Amino acid sequence: MKRLKQITIVLVLSGFIFTQNPYAQNNIVKTKSENSEIVLPPLPYAENELEPYISAQTVMLHYGKHLKGYIDNVNRLVKEISNLEGKDLEIIVKQSEGSLYNNAAQAWNHIFYFDAFSPHAQHLPSGNLEKQINKQWGNFENFKTAFTNTANNLFGSGWVWLIKNKNGTLDIIGESNAGNVLKGNGKPLLGIDIWEHAYYLDYQNRRAEHIDGLWNIIDWSIVDRRYNE
Repeated sequence: MKRLKQITIVLVLSGFIFTQNPYAQNNIVKTKSENSEIVLPPLPYAENELEPYISAQTVMLHYGKHLKGYIDNVNRLVKEISNLEGKDLEIIVKQSEGSLYNNAAQAWNHIFYFDAFSPHAQHLPSGNLEKQINKQWGNFENFKTAFTNTANNLFGSGWVWLIKNKNGTLDIIGESNAGNVLKGNGKPLLGIDIWEHAYYLDYQNRRAEHIDGLWNIIDWSIVDRRYNE
C-alpha cells in the first residue's frame, strides 16, 4: 500500500480536492471557504499489521477515535476562535495557542507518529542519518538507549522527539502533553507518543515494554527520508 505522505483538505463548496504535505514548510491552502475541513487520512497499513507490538484494537481506538477527535476539534475550533480556517495543519500548529494549539498539535503529532511505522520496517538508519547518529552517540545502540531513557523518564503524558537542527546535528527532546517541536528551530524526524492511551490496552502500566516493542516497527527508511528532505 502506498505510504501516507499527505493530509487532505477538502473544499466542500468548490467540489475540488487539494492535497497538502503535512511535513512541508509554509504550506498554506489559500481558501476562505467556510466549509473547508481537515480530514482524517487513511492508515498506510491495515489495523492489525503492527501486531504484536501494537494491537489492532489499540490502532483502531488510537487512530480512529483519538486522532479523529483531535481533527474534529480542530475543524470546530478553527472556525470559532481563530482566523486560520483553510490553512495547512502545520501552519495552524505554528500560529495557534490554547485549545486550538493543543488539538492541532495532537492531530499533527499522531499523523506523523503513525506514518513512521511499517510491518516491513527497515530497522536501522542509513546514509547521512546513520553517520550523524554514529558521530553523536557512537553507534545506533547507544542512540536507542538515550532515546528510550528519555521516553521512559518523561513524567506524565507527552511526546519524545528526534529532531534535526539547522546545522545537521540531532537532538532528543521530551515534550509534555501536546508538545510539538514545529514552533522551535528543529525539524522533527521521529515522534513517539507517551500518552497512556497509546499503550494501556496492550501493556497496562508497562511503558518500558511498549517503548521496546516500537523499535521493531519504526521504519528507518522513512526517518532517513525525513532527515534528507
